[in-house]
Amino acid sequence: MSARPTLSHTLGFPRMGAHRELKFALEQHWKGDIDAAALEVAGADLRARHWAVQREAGLDFVTVGDFAFYDHVANHIQLLGCEPARFGFHGDESALSRYFSMARGVQVDAAHSHAPACKHSRSSEGEPALEMTKWFDTNYHYLVPEFSSATRFKLAENRLFGEMDEALQAGHPVKAVLLGPLSFLWLGKEKEAGFDRFSLLEQLLPVYEQILGRLKAQGVQWVQIDEPILGLDLSGPWRHAFEKAYWQLSRRAPPILLATYFSPLQENLRMACQLPVAGLHVDAVRAPEELLGVADWLPSYKVLSVGIVDGRNIWRTDLDAALGRLRPIAEKHQGALWIAPSCSLLHAPYSLQAETAQNPEIKSWLAFAVEKLGELKTLKAVLNDGEASVQAELEGARVACAARRTSPRVHRADVALRLARTTADDDHRLSGFARRQAVQAACLGLPLMPTTTIGSFPQTAEIRAARAAFKRGQLDEAAYRGKMQAEIALAVRKQTAIGLDVLVHGEAERNDMVEYFGEQLDGFAFTANGWVQSYGSRCVKPPVIYGDVSRPAPMTVEWTTYAQSLTELPMKGMLTGPITILQWSFVRDDQPRSITTQQIAWAIRDEVVDLERAGIGIIQIDEPAIREGLPLRRADWKAYLAWATRAFRISASGVADRTQIHTHMCYSEFNDILPEIAAMDADVITIETSRSGMELLRGFGDFKYPNEIGPGVYDIHSPRVPAVSEMVTLLKKAASVIPARNLWINPDCGLKTRGWPETEAALVNMVEAARRVRQEIATASSERLATV
Repeated sequence: MSARPTLSHTLGFPRMGAHRELKFALEQHWKGDIDAAALEVAGADLRARHWAVQREAGLDFVTVGDFAFYDHVANHIQLLGCEPARFGFHGDESALSRYFSMARGVQVDAAHSHAPACKHSRSSEGEPALEMTKWFDTNYHYLVPEFSSATRFKLAENRLFGEMDEALQAGHPVKAVLLGPLSFLWLGKEKEAGFDRFSLLEQLLPVYEQILGRLKAQGVQWVQIDEPILGLDLSGPWRHAFEKAYWQLSRRAPPILLATYFSPLQENLRMACQLPVAGLHVDAVRAPEELLGVADWLPSYKVLSVGIVDGRNIWRTDLDAALGRLRPIAEKHQGALWIAPSCSLLHAPYSLQAETAQNPEIKSWLAFAVEKLGELKTLKAVLNDGEASVQAELEGARVACAARRTSPRVHRADVALRLARTTADDDHRLSGFARRQAVQAACLGLPLMPTTTIGSFPQTAEIRAARAAFKRGQLDEAAYRGKMQAEIALAVRKQTAIGLDVLVHGEAERNDMVEYFGEQLDGFAFTANGWVQSYGSRCVKPPVIYGDVSRPAPMTVEWTTYAQSLTELPMKGMLTGPITILQWSFVRDDQPRSITTQQIAWAIRDEVVDLERAGIGIIQIDEPAIREGLPLRRADWKAYLAWATRAFRISASGVADRTQIHTHMCYSEFNDILPEIAAMDADVITIETSRSGMELLRGFGDFKYPNEIGPGVYDIHSPRVPAVSEMVTLLKKAASVIPARNLWINPDCGLKTRGWPETEAALVNMVEAARRVRQEIATASSERLATV
């Protein structure tokens, strides 16, 4: 074993705070209730508290640079001076206002909008926000950098260096963190035909040199540079660029810890070990089989940082198993050994301290971010001082892990029997799509290019207050049901007045599209404060799947049938699909994810069948996370997509041909998995396309996607209301690649985070855009007939 002591650190820490303080400060600022200075104070206070937590947990460094008011990739866009020219910034705006303009879009009439003002924008109809997509295979969304031949880089923002000064002045040993230059370029998107963003690397590297030189001058001890794309399938030019890039960067830098996570290195392992950096961090949770190989190839003078605690899940670490992995590595690698979570703790809730109502047995199986730092402290103590120094902590972990393995809460014979009886026909509809389309058209009688929404409507303060009062016991069930029915009736009236063709009940009763269902399924547990950031101020509280899943009773039938009773128009039933429930939960790690998914699929199928029996003719099973679940290595896609699409078909295939099955997917690239999306065989798929200007839809057209499709015509994550003409342009683009008979018209995503005024304004414009395009199509058709 190395004579050097083992050190501990973290790659990043949750930003929102123990009680989502950052979320509330951001939303107050966007509403105009607090100014930028007050928001900066809130941010500084959170950073100070989080650094103190890291030191109290015995970490040898505090990590600085992981904080963001919206997104860490957006931070780098400003740091590197590559804000897109389309926003029309003149340079006299504050950095924070420009930042929020990129993140949230620019509304023309800033005086009547919650959008951040950008008074110098030259767009006559505002400017949409940066495109947003998933951060690798997580449910965190990052803002996508935009690149063209006109892109120039410069060191343009001092926020990072100011945060370094804060931490250094507080007396902390500091490790800075940066997103690496190759990953930054990889995660961006070209905005010019024929342009290759890789060509920007040469001019980007000198700016990184400047940043590293300034950090060194400040007295920063280490810089962690994240290059998660080392776990991806890289083409030759990208792979070969790493050595040259890091030779250049290491010249003026403090010691660099190159960090990879989320995926095995595979063919990049030897190269990563030999790069001219001072240390390498690897994810030993996602790629434990590579640890010995890394220890073999990494020179003894380099630090080996082992991500031994799962940064992506909430299960307590089996400390004996972790030590079983670490001890051979400590013996083999003669250089310095550091231990850390596998990745940033951004993806974990803050602390178990607030979970006072959690079942004590289940709670004993869990560890959130603060507790994971405690696990690192125990592991470090064992490696440095022996087991006797932390015997109580080790024994507590052993008892909890053993209890979880043997608990009768986890395994159910009836669920296992149902899966064992699944047949090859259980994932197929009765007829093919062409037959179903004809039957559904006759039953539903919808116009060309029907208008609808994705499902949710604004979750007002009144709705949230009623739900909270009901949970606290201050509102009885009858009163709560009455309030929710009133909200449903309001949503139906508003949709009818707007002129939508297919309605939804608005989901007033739902706290979250996954949590709501998990609360009614066996095998799920819930937290009081287990929030994680999804994007910006948006936080989600994922359920915990701890055991076998089944549906004891109907979950949505009462609300949906009530809504249908209020209108003659078709009412969609709204469900969340099995893959999304899996991906957006903290999932048990004691059986394959495919088995857990199939259990959820059968539970959703039961609900679909009950909705059909209740007279609901359109049922949407949302699967926004299906691409998110793709393994990061292409070689593993086939197996995942086989069981994922089968799970969706199981959930959707218990109904008659007349019942129209919809699904929704958002904020992901789908073109490389279109055959598998088609194999899901949903009658209608709705997708996000507005931020990319319908670019995503072209792949569906080239593929000749056989079923119906609803490309989103406006971005719901921004408060700006797009003009009718803007939506008409997008609809015409859609109709140029997809037959009009197969097109639906809808927003990009659900509307729960928006307010009613902007929601109504946008939907009125959407319905008017649909009317105009239908009229143009009808006129063009009449003219063609007249010439025959």
